[in-house]
Amino acid sequence: MNGATPAQRFDGKSVVVTGVGRTGQVGEVVAREFAKRGAAVAIIDRDGAGAETLAAAMRADGLAVNAYGCDLTDAAAAAATFARIAATNGANIHALANVAGGFAMSGPVAESDPAVFQRQLAINLGSAYGATRACIPFMRAAGGGIVFMAAAAILPGGKVAGMAGYAASKAGVTALMRAVAQEERPNGIRANALAPTAIRTGVNLESMGDKFAYVERESVAGVIAFLCSKEAANITGQVIELA
Repeated sequence: MNGATPAQRFDGKSVVVTGVGRTGQVGEVVAREFAKRGAAVAIIDRDGAGAETLAAAMRADGLAVNAYGCDLTDAAAAAATFARIAATNGANIHALANVAGGFAMSGPVAESDPAVFQRQLAINLGSAYGATRACIPFMRAAGGGIVFMAAAAILPGGKVAGMAGYAASKAGVTALMRAVAQEERPNGIRANALAPTAIRTGVNLESMGDKFAYVERESVAGVIAFLCSKEAANITGQVIELA
């Protein structure tokens, strides 16, 4: 049972993880964690071929994982993708991990690059909004959990100089989470957000090296799975810092 209690299992349940297109990402480990707990996992990435390569590797390990290529900022494409996923799982989706996103320095606001700023809003906030909007109708029948990725930088005292685009997008993600938590609680849907410091990903290792107090991807995956499980039935609207 992968060390999980029955309340932490996802047997017979459908889970969607976004942002799983290449090895070394957070989403890769999150998808594996849910699948090891018995879930039928759908991974989504703009790079559909990359997502399929990862899904095939997970299936080779005996895990139930399928891949979908989709630009989640495209409302029509997102709606069609989630409808396809739900159709293969009894019309229900039980959990959504909004992991898709990325980081870039936009520079001091006065000299910032507008294209970078808008890109950060799209890949972080836009993708989370698109996935969540498309997913909610398929979660209402069975209830479930949605987890968003915020950032420690936007918490009180966080340093955001030079990264206004990233910080604004993650602050928006937090507001989106709170709106979903308030709006969908009567429908049995919970929403929470993680606010990690730097996570040990391939990209971060390349840019910052290995002499850094990283949050491990496995820790992120474990918390996300917990927040979507029955054991977290009374947790919603929270931002949880990981450091």
